[in-house]
Amino acid sequence: MTAPLPVPEARAPATVGVAYAAGAYLAWGLLPLYFRALRHVPATEILAHRVIWSVLFLAGALTLLRGWGSLRAGRLRGTWGVFATTTALLSVNWLLYIWAINNGRVLQASLGYFITPLVNVVLGVVVLGEPLTRPQRVAVGLAAAAVVLQLVGAGTIPWISLVLAGSFGLYGLLRKRLQVDAVPALLVETLLMLPFAAAWLGWLAVHGTLTFARGELPGDLRSDLLLAATGVVTAVPLLCFAQGARRLRLTTMGLLQYLAPMCQFLLAVLVFGEAFTSAHALTFGLIWAALVVYTFDTVRRLRRLVPAA
Repeated sequence: MTAPLPVPEARAPATVGVAYAAGAYLAWGLLPLYFRALRHVPATEILAHRVIWSVLFLAGALTLLRGWGSLRAGRLRGTWGVFATTTALLSVNWLLYIWAINNGRVLQASLGYFITPLVNVVLGVVVLGEPLTRPQRVAVGLAAAAVVLQLVGAGTIPWISLVLAGSFGLYGLLRKRLQVDAVPALLVETLLMLPFAAAWLGWLAVHGTLTFARGELPGDLRSDLLLAATGVVTAVPLLCFAQGARRLRLTTMGLLQYLAPMCQFLLAVLVFGEAFTSAHALTFGLIWAALVVYTFDTVRRLRRLVPAA
């Protein structure tokens, strides 16, 4: 057997980075399978467990990675208002996403995360005063046409998609103001959610409606284990994402981000059997066309910046 060829030093970090980032986005894309297995548990209880177990797992991960230094009081001074807002936005996003999965709305959830990059463009214009390029105007126009088409064709506003995209877009915008890495920042946010999560589980326990640790049915142990593992499925993809982001260009990360909503889309149509009408086909077609225009424009502008830098 011949020895494997050495990987060039310039390509090795990128290869590892793609593996980390693709793993993170695929994990997020396949998350509906996980939450669908907890369909019998109310979304509010799943969210509460996700918060509590995420705090425990993230605290352990930061201890192993020696990452507590980024949470020194000096670095957090003046950020609590921003953290309170990002925590509220993340809570809304998580709760609605879990509810959408467990109520057969995965298609709308995937549409929301396809729209998110375009929502970020709009927020950049409205909040930061950034100018729109001509391709960005086309992309935003196509996305707006898709929403109108959904309203006309299906008779309803895709509110789940819009709330998911809006909450996550605002969350990302505000997180840019925080000089804290992704994993420690998520720990702060889940810690802020922790009292509410614990109080809600306590209320459910007092009223005898808590699903966790009941042990009355044969499948209860499996359900308990899945609830306890929500911290792992929340934190591990984030850790992979952080490792990938350190090794890859922004352009590559931008292209890989579509893996998650594409997985959700395929699960909704092929696995969960959600209805995919002609209105849906036109809506998603317009959104995908908008993303092609937006991505092409982003890649072209970043390539121009690299030689200048």
